[in-house]
Amino acid sequence: MGEPTVTPLEGRDQALPDPVTAAPRRRRLDRLRSPRRPRLWFEILLVAVSYWTYSLVRNAVPEQRAEALRNADWIWRLEHSLGLAVEESVNHGVNSVTWLIVSMNYYYATLHFIVTLAVLVWLYRSHPGRYAATRLVLFATTAVALVGYYLYPLAPPRLMPGGDFVDTVMVHQTWGSMASGDLKHMSNQYAAMPSMHIGWSLWCGLTVFALAKLPWVRILGLLYPTATLVVIVATANHFWLDAVGGVICLAFGFAVARVWYGTLPYALPRRVPPKGQRGPLLPTKA
Repeated sequence: MGEPTVTPLEGRDQALPDPVTAAPRRRRLDRLRSPRRPRLWFEILLVAVSYWTYSLVRNAVPEQRAEALRNADWIWRLEHSLGLAVEESVNHGVNSVTWLIVSMNYYYATLHFIVTLAVLVWLYRSHPGRYAATRLVLFATTAVALVGYYLYPLAPPRLMPGGDFVDTVMVHQTWGSMASGDLKHMSNQYAAMPSMHIGWSLWCGLTVFALAKLPWVRILGLLYPTATLVVIVATANHFWLDAVGGVICLAFGFAVARVWYGTLPYALPRRVPPKGQRGPLLPTKA
C-alpha cells in the first residue's frame, strides 16, 4: 500500500464567503431598511424638491400634439368597443348643474395637493415608523408616471377635435386646471396618461383606510379616490382608462416598497424604536 495522498485545497478560502466582511455589509443594509424617525427639515426639502423636479420633467416632455390626439381617438374607440364610453354623458350631465361642476373644478385644482400633503403630515406625526416606506410608494408611483407621459402622450377628452366634450373650467370661468385658460402654457396638456389624480388619491385613500382607527375616517379614505374618479371624468380632464394607468403606477410603487423593506409599509412598526435597539423589520399591528 502506498502512502495516502493529500490534495491541497488551494483557492478554497476564496470560494467561501468571508463572515468578517459579510456581516458589516448585512448590518449596513439592515440599517438602511430599518424604520427611522424622519427629520422635519429634510422631509420639507425633499417633498419640495421632488415636486419641483416632477413638474419640471413632466412639462419638459415634448408636447406631441398629433400623436396625443391619435392616442386619444384610439382610447375613445376602444372604450366604445367595450361599451364603456361614459365620459361624454357624465361630462354633460354634471355640467348641467352649475354649482356641482364649479365645485368639481375647484376640487380638481386643489384637493389633489392639499389632501396628499395632509396625509404626509399625518404620517409624519402619527406613524413615523411607516412614514419613509409609505412616502417611497408615493415617490415611486410618481416617478414611473413620468415614463408614461414620455412614452404615451395623450390628449384629455376636452381637447379632442370634433368632440362634444365641455371644458368646464373655460365654460364656467373658474380658477383651476393648469391646462386651461391663462395657465395652460405652464403645463403639458398632453400628459393625461396615467392620471396622478387617481394615483395620489388612491395612495391617500388606502393609507387612511389601513392606518386610521375611526371607522368613519376609514370610509372617507375610500370615498376620496372614488370621488376623484368622478371629478376627473366629469371635468373632461381624463378618460377612465387614465385612472387604470394611475392604479398600475401605484401598484408599481407598492412593489418597490415591498422589495426594499421586505413587507408592506402599513405592516411596519408604527413607532421608531430607540436608537441602538433597531433590529430586523417585523410586521406589527397599528
